[in-house]
Amino acid sequence: MAGSAEQAKGKRVQPAWSPPEGTEQPRLHLYNSLTRSKDEFVPQNGKQVLWYCCGPTVYDASHMGHARSYISFDILRRVLMNYFKYDVFYCMNITDIDDKIIKRARQNHLFEQYREKKPAPAQILGDVQTALKPFLVKLAETTDPDKKQMLERLHAAVTLVLGPLQEAVQRGAAASEVAPKAELLLKEAKDLLSDWLDSQLGSQVTENSIFSILPKYWEGEYHQDMEALNVLPPDVLTRVSEYVPEIVAFVKKVVENGYGYVSNGSVYFDTAQFGGSEKHSYGKLVPEAVGDQKALQEGEGDLSISADRLSEKRSQNDFALWKASKPGEPSWDSPWGKGRPGWHIECSAMAGSILGESMDIHGGGFDLRFPHHDNELAQSEAYFENDHWVRYFLHTGHLTIAGCKMSKSLKNFITIKDALAKHTARQLRLAFLMHSWKDTLDYSNNTMESAIQYEKFINEFFLNVKDVLRAPTDITGQYEKWDSQEIELNKSFYEKKAAVHRALCDNVDTRTAMEEMRALVSLGNTYIAARKSNRQTPNRMLLQSVAAYLTEMLRVFGAIDGVEPIGFPVGGSGQNMDLEVIVMPYLSVLSDFRETVRKIARENKVTEVLQLCDALRDDTLPELGVRLEDHEGLPTVVKLVDRETLLKEREEKKQVEEEKKRKKEEAARKKQEQEAAKLAKMKIPPSEMFRSEIDKYSNFDDSGFPTHDAEGKEISKGQTKKLKKLYDAQEKLHKDYLEMVQNGGSS
Repeated sequence: MAGSAEQAKGKRVQPAWSPPEGTEQPRLHLYNSLTRSKDEFVPQNGKQVLWYCCGPTVYDASHMGHARSYISFDILRRVLMNYFKYDVFYCMNITDIDDKIIKRARQNHLFEQYREKKPAPAQILGDVQTALKPFLVKLAETTDPDKKQMLERLHAAVTLVLGPLQEAVQRGAAASEVAPKAELLLKEAKDLLSDWLDSQLGSQVTENSIFSILPKYWEGEYHQDMEALNVLPPDVLTRVSEYVPEIVAFVKKVVENGYGYVSNGSVYFDTAQFGGSEKHSYGKLVPEAVGDQKALQEGEGDLSISADRLSEKRSQNDFALWKASKPGEPSWDSPWGKGRPGWHIECSAMAGSILGESMDIHGGGFDLRFPHHDNELAQSEAYFENDHWVRYFLHTGHLTIAGCKMSKSLKNFITIKDALAKHTARQLRLAFLMHSWKDTLDYSNNTMESAIQYEKFINEFFLNVKDVLRAPTDITGQYEKWDSQEIELNKSFYEKKAAVHRALCDNVDTRTAMEEMRALVSLGNTYIAARKSNRQTPNRMLLQSVAAYLTEMLRVFGAIDGVEPIGFPVGGSGQNMDLEVIVMPYLSVLSDFRETVRKIARENKVTEVLQLCDALRDDTLPELGVRLEDHEGLPTVVKLVDRETLLKEREEKKQVEEEKKRKKEEAARKKQEQEAAKLAKMKIPPSEMFRSEIDKYSNFDDSGFPTHDAEGKEISKGQTKKLKKLYDAQEKLHKDYLEMVQNGGSS
């Protein structure tokens, strides 16, 4: 029967297979200023990403506002390259020709010339007083509250040191007294004098090299700052001064295409002609700002908004592509005469030269949207005759200092070097990672303390995992059985990885990603603590996977710069990268020897030896960047930690212990005072307790009990009842005191 059934079934074949339905995976979306929404990121050419970023105008020290933009873009760039695996080609410019640079270079040159002439104190005094006149007019006309406050601070500083010099000169004081006062005034009035000298003599500065010294110096400082912040260098760096021929050619074509016009040796972009074209739109990023004369004039530059310059335009909305150079300004040859590039044109020409007619990403600070980036878009699309010069425009948020606006021109800024003197590059980057790249970031003590605590929290986890991995085992012993705790942690691990991925797909939301990573560390810490409390060894392979993932994510973010499989580099960088590998075997031997000595000392009650072991842990090894953690019933944990961190921990521990001691002594003193007060009260017989209160009572009975108040009125029954309770309590207290004395107690 069975055989016939099989025959009926025919030849055996594989059953039909159906694929799993699967789940839809999140795709990378970026906040695009061109749409003011999160758009799915689709590069124009496969995995290649062409990216241009506006670089600094190098006329002064780089500050935390620059760091806000360049660290944020460095994080975005690293995530796209190292997490999403895009092939990013990153181009950045250096603005080394600009109204601010020209003016600052002239002012520095003229001020140094002034100093070299060694003017007499009386001349310095007179020149500052002369320079104050136009300065005060400018102060009175200034309406911007931030600028006005900055000018008022400068005025107050100059006035403060001007008076003493004036008084000393008038009374004919000795040179030894006058000279330092004059030097102090020269220092405080530098900006004021430089501005005045420039207004008088600026047009006489004609040597082009004067205008290149300043930007060359500050560009060097900028690159040093970026290296110190662990910001990746661009693949291509373009300088305006090196691209003048390309800029001239670019302007020429814009004019030929009908979107530019020549006026008095300058060339302007015709916004009306461009905006009126069916295939073009002006003001793509901030259309509501078109016509904002204040913003447009700031974009043109301080040297380019004189009445004669403004009258050259067909419309006040037009902007300069090429500026005819005035006396005291650098110049290059062009078909329109001697001149220099406008601000906006530089990025269009340089980016166009390197990246072509369309790029995937253009980045810059939020305050560059209008007019700079809108004008870039207009002139580039006028040149290429397209409407897609930039596909995705990314703008980083502002940076404030403890809630206040940060501005180099307002002299309200913290240099990158100053910031790095207080915090490490990693701590600064962690602070940025813990906030959205497109929103305002407040640089404050609270912000940095949060970053420091995050670093400490995750570093402790790395150190604990390293300690677990150092436990000796053979090649098979590292594969341990998984119980419910391991299964649960592994499940959470994959959930957190998925959450981090979703966060990064959502506009590279590092803030949420960092919180998910923090939650994963908490789960890992809980697991380690539970295993150790049960005298069980944590699963090394699982913890290694978790720690390696966290390390790799921090490496992707640029917070770890090294090849360590787990944790932050120990001992700095370069030749010290393998410090942990080199010294840990020796430290483990030392730790084991110390533990053996402690065991013998405890068994034999040799206190001095135990104290020496504690001193090795608490005093000697922290100086070398080594932390020993003793755990009852478990091996001592050895950790390599930054020396400064350990010394800070030791100082904090000392302060806590001193505070404990102080509180203990304070409590003992209070207790002693309370006991003394109680004893003093016990000594008072009930017959005397009310007699001293003459402000309340005037008459007493034979037992010392009050019968009349201070005004001679008889005390009420209710009051008498209350006083009787007090009297009886004191009577008992005094009786206890007498018994205590009789028994040989306190007297």
